Amino acid sequence: MAGNGTGRSRLLAELGAVSRRYMASYALFNQAVADRIGLHPTDLQCLNLLTLETEPVTTGRVAELTGLTTGSATRLVDRLERAGYVERRRDAADRRRVLVATVPEKIAEFGRMWDALAGDWSRIFDELDDAELATIVRHMERTVEFGGEQIARLREGRV
Repeated sequence: MAGNGTGRSRLLAELGAVSRRYMASYALFNQAVADRIGLHPTDLQCLNLLTLETEPVTTGRVAELTGLTTGSATRLVDRLERAGYVERRRDAADRRRVLVATVPEKIAEFGRMWDALAGDWSRIFDELDDAELATIVRHMERTVEFGGEQIARLREGRV
């Protein structure tokens, strides 16, 4: 699938630059949203990840989702709980376990704000066909996986 060396090198350089702009743009957007609702940007993204989970999770799972240590994940959950976005509950099946559950009313409130900000964001994909959309989905899945690997490298001091 590789093209000629010169064209590919140019495209990879362009990809590197646009990726850096994309990441910076997203980080700044994330900061602005977090500021608006009074959360730390990491807490906002943890909340985002928690809304993708089908059931309440342990703080250990929060650590896995975020790449944080269990101690940092506990402090993050504490902050989300103080802000009213999550609550801790005893696991009905094992009373020794504590689960972190999102608070539906606060998530709905956050969802309304997100809807107002996002508008019809899907329109940016209108000109793409299904194969191009599938390529973007694969790219994002691979980027998530790669990011997780890099987080692990950083946390383990392998960089």
